[in-house]
Amino acid sequence: MPSTPTPKKCALLSVSDKTGLIEIAQALQAVGIELISTGGTYKALKEAKIPVLKVEDVTATKESFGGRVKTLHPTIAGGILFRRSEKEDCIQAEELGIAPIDFVIVNLYPFKNTVEKMGLTPSLEKPLPAEAIEQIDIGGPTLLRAAAKNFTDVTVLCDPHDYEKVIAELRADRKTSLELRRTLAAKVFTHTAAYDALIAEHMTGGLTDGIVLTDTKPLRYGENPHQWGKFAAFYGRSTPTWKKLQGKDWSYLNLLDSDAAWRMVSEFSEPATVMVKHANPSGIAVRSTIEEAFQTAYDTDRLSAFGVIIALNRACSEEIAKKILDQKIFVEVVLAPSFDAGALEILKGKPNIRLLDMGDTKFSEHALYRSVFGGMLIQNDDMKHITEKDLIVVTKKKPTKEEIRDLLFAWKVVKHAKSNAIVLAKDSSTVGIGCGQTSRVDSTWIALKRAGENAKGSVLASDAFFPFPDSIEEAAKHGIGAVIQPGGSIKDADVFARADELGLAMVTTRTRAFRH
Repeated sequence: MPSTPTPKKCALLSVSDKTGLIEIAQALQAVGIELISTGGTYKALKEAKIPVLKVEDVTATKESFGGRVKTLHPTIAGGILFRRSEKEDCIQAEELGIAPIDFVIVNLYPFKNTVEKMGLTPSLEKPLPAEAIEQIDIGGPTLLRAAAKNFTDVTVLCDPHDYEKVIAELRADRKTSLELRRTLAAKVFTHTAAYDALIAEHMTGGLTDGIVLTDTKPLRYGENPHQWGKFAAFYGRSTPTWKKLQGKDWSYLNLLDSDAAWRMVSEFSEPATVMVKHANPSGIAVRSTIEEAFQTAYDTDRLSAFGVIIALNRACSEEIAKKILDQKIFVEVVLAPSFDAGALEILKGKPNIRLLDMGDTKFSEHALYRSVFGGMLIQNDDMKHITEKDLIVVTKKKPTKEEIRDLLFAWKVVKHAKSNAIVLAKDSSTVGIGCGQTSRVDSTWIALKRAGENAKGSVLASDAFFPFPDSIEEAAKHGIGAVIQPGGSIKDADVFARADELGLAMVTTRTRAFRH
């Protein structure tokens, strides 16, 4: 039995975020609700001279185990969960001296803020330190879920942004509406699910089954300006390794294109730059310096590099920032592992350009998600790495050492272009790209047109086999020297034979690289 008489009606308050605490407490007090609280919340209320009972005065049990056990008690759980409309529940509550707890206002321990401040990312190699483990809330989710389950009788609040809604109803009617209680209860289950998912992500090293997306960023709009609604948002992992340094708010397409650009540039260990439009590469180059790679990638297709996404796999230097401004390149986003101070200072002059510091963001363990028919498709990313020893020469003519280098380069690019995809490359840079066509020969024509005179002496990569020799016949007319393709067509023998007749060198990978 409690050492202090339990109040006839009360609210339980236990919050880590004290925003709006005094206001909601005063509103409850104004309608005759007595308050019980714990720890820092109790202290804050007392300092504000608001009458409040300690939880341990109600439960007659001191908190224990370093504060791990405070509210896990039948008096608290019973006060929240007993059904006011059930006669037997009410009789039991009276026999046990359990008073109704009609309001539960709880914020969970700040696990997310803690791991972010400590710079922790999900890892099995580095288990969570004690400081982070102590921020795994147990009592909070229990209280919230109990109150949400009994929303017909109990008002539950997990977010200070919702306090004003409750205060308004209390002032108007001295009680909350069933509609509001149901809405707040639904929010609780979403909130606790995300909280547990974040912990699971860290406890399993990021290898949890299914999707763990808890970091939400609203977007300017969806794929088109009229597509906004409640779903125009980015839902990400809670501890991203990247951050935006400046620029306009995100749009749906900005993020799609940025993701595509970073995946592409991550293929290369040498200094590389990728230019992306509509999730497809418009120009890619590898050079001895990142500045050379930048300029070459831009020169590959200046026409397409309008409203472009630029990804660098080295720090964005002051020289690159000057090149962007001096050449009046219309840039939507620049992604890089870091930005030199001089580059940031120069790019401040273009405040609308989004600068994305990618840190050590990698895709090696990431899954790909896509919604279909109200459900979701999941697959792992295409991390297949083709090397020279994987290549099978299928023609009499063998590719030269330089052609092998360019063939492998072109293969890294073609796997990131939308199917059907054809990439022409020379000297470790693209010279023509054709993609997203319903016919492979159409993609070949587009790539050749883009390349113009630069097609001569270049190599060609195809993301899938050639069903007919028509594409390589077009390539040969423009001076293509070597071809890389998966092989596997029932017409392979005809295609290989035609390549021999045309004097082309051809290699197969036995690996398809579709991207839809």
